[in-house]
Amino acid sequence: MSDIETREEGTAADAYPPDERGRFGDFGGRFVPETVMAALDELEAAMDEAFADPEFHAERALLARDFVGRPTPLYLAERLTEDIGGARLWLKREDLAHTGAHKVNNALGQALIARRLGKRRIVAETGAGQHGVATATVCARFGMQAVVYMGEEDMRRQRPNVVRMRMLGAEVVPVTNGAGTLKDALNDAIRDWIANVEDTHYLIGTAAGPHPYPYLVRRLQAVIGEEARAQMLDRAGRLPDAVVACVGGGSNAIGIFHPFRDDPATRLVGVEAGGDGGELHARSLGGGRVSILHGSRSFVLCDDDGQVVETHSISAGLDYPGVGPEHAALLASGRAEYIGASDEEALVAFDRLCRLEGIIPALESSHALVIAERIARDLGPTGDVLVGLSGRGDKDVDQIAERRGDA
Repeated sequence: MSDIETREEGTAADAYPPDERGRFGDFGGRFVPETVMAALDELEAAMDEAFADPEFHAERALLARDFVGRPTPLYLAERLTEDIGGARLWLKREDLAHTGAHKVNNALGQALIARRLGKRRIVAETGAGQHGVATATVCARFGMQAVVYMGEEDMRRQRPNVVRMRMLGAEVVPVTNGAGTLKDALNDAIRDWIANVEDTHYLIGTAAGPHPYPYLVRRLQAVIGEEARAQMLDRAGRLPDAVVACVGGGSNAIGIFHPFRDDPATRLVGVEAGGDGGELHARSLGGGRVSILHGSRSFVLCDDDGQVVETHSISAGLDYPGVGPEHAALLASGRAEYIGASDEEALVAFDRLCRLEGIIPALESSHALVIAERIARDLGPTGDVLVGLSGRGDKDVDQIAERRGDA
């Protein structure tokens, strides 16, 4: 093995920070009203203070173990590997974290920082509902008020998560603007935050938005890749040939990618929502242009005048016209590549994992499985592919049944 492969730990979560303007190369920054600049400065200072405080790390680690259930397992999907006929497929099981997805890693850390700021009211946006559930969960744990904005269309197709949020004490606010999806929910959450910035923390759910949010979310989600890197060395005796994860805004992908950034023999592959396989999709990196969305400069699906266009994905969590700025920087540098997978391809991968491994994946994660299987076939039996299984698919079963006429 090379020296890189025998390191005991992956890249530190605070490595590759943004510059003094909050940018990763040409991407990121702050493009927000003056009314929230002070709140962003306040958040950045609290973030830096928290990450320098051993007590913060100790409390977060204890809660990660006893409340979230970390570390999550690394699972060798033997029957899936046999069926595909290629490289070994390893699943990083974020679906087994408390609340059923990776979102809780970020929600927990931000709640601890909000508590330091003395802010007891939390607003959040959600698409697939998993970030909303994670936010409602940590707010219940810390006695905070949770207000979650969710597009009306997403509330319809992710109804089980709406029920869960309300059971946990959150107020779920329907968003009827636009297409009633994640972009519109994020717009309304930001408006609420701007109006109530003095006593409210905006708990953004993805690695997008104005600085310091992309960097903060990456630091909180890097635990996924840190664990997976160590687990691969322990279980497989080597690092994977490829790490594959779905990308909407990009939090689970940046979390699993980051600790492998200094391992050049490991491909980093993000999978975007290819939608209908034609013009209706949510491939910001594969089909967008550089623009400003939700306070940050990145790739955005927009027209010649810079107006955001409507997106489509069977997966509510990937149905977003932008992407986190660090993914844009990884694409621009060539360190990561981004490929699309269609709705139909994701459904095939969903079925295959259900029936061969007894695991019901989220539709978001199913997109990653499409490309992971393709890479595994190309690598052959001597290879290893690590897949970020970002969440479980309980939330999607009604939608899939309805689509297939089984409802």
